Amino acid sequence: MTTRTVDATQELAAFLRARRERLDPAAAGLPARGRSRRTPGLRREEVAELAGVSVDYVVRLEQARGLRPSADVLEALARALRLAPAERAYLFDLAQRRPRSAGRPATTTAAPPLARLVADLSPLPAMLMNHRFDILAWNHEMARLLLDFDTLPPARRNAMWLCLRHPEIRESYVDRERVLREGITHLRAAWAAHPADPALTGLIAEFMTQVDGFARLWAERDIEVNGSGRKVIRHPGAGVIAVRFEVLMPLQDTDQRLMIGRADDDASRAALDRLCA
Repeated sequence: MTTRTVDATQELAAFLRARRERLDPAAAGLPARGRSRRTPGLRREEVAELAGVSVDYVVRLEQARGLRPSADVLEALARALRLAPAERAYLFDLAQRRPRSAGRPATTTAAPPLARLVADLSPLPAMLMNHRFDILAWNHEMARLLLDFDTLPPARRNAMWLCLRHPEIRESYVDRERVLREGITHLRAAWAAHPADPALTGLIAEFMTQVDGFARLWAERDIEVNGSGRKVIRHPGAGVIAVRFEVLMPLQDTDQRLMIGRADDDASRAALDRLCA
């Protein structure tokens, strides 16, 4: 794995540079100035002015020279760079300034009440995952929609691995490029919140070398965590199925995520009914 995947200080520097270079000066509320810009985005002195810090401080942050900015400075930088909520959370995670449970190991078994809930959500497809997307529990409908998870070794019961590396599931997504992009943004946010999880960093390292396009999109440093979305699947036995999903986080164990799907149109509902009958 490359250093940029595991070194939070280097990633913080790269993320700040990337967001500074992406931001249009007009969008940041800066007046037009006479001299032409040789590089895209904001200058470091403009970020410093907007955030109320010194230019030298911004330079040292972008050069990963060992600074650990305070929560107030991070908030000022987030405002200056017009970061979206998910990007702001990512910034705080990289700087280790957001309350988190990163020191806790990943949950590896489903809590019995949540496992029962997954089963009770039938006929809606549902599954339970931990922060690194290991699948801890699922119901009959989710298994019929994707695959029989019992046929997989436990180490391969991972939603991201299935999405990006399992031959049948990977090719079943109609818009694979969008699915890949969304998967990367979720992985990046999970890694920032749990940088010491060796299994998660190992998974990212595997994707870097084994998944076409992953390294290119990872380097773009996009951050967007969606609690809901839509995927269109080309199922070999039921045809095209559009699924709208919601992801919920139980208060009693915030390491677990409950994903619930439902058909997004009448044709998809009929196809799911046939599939799960």
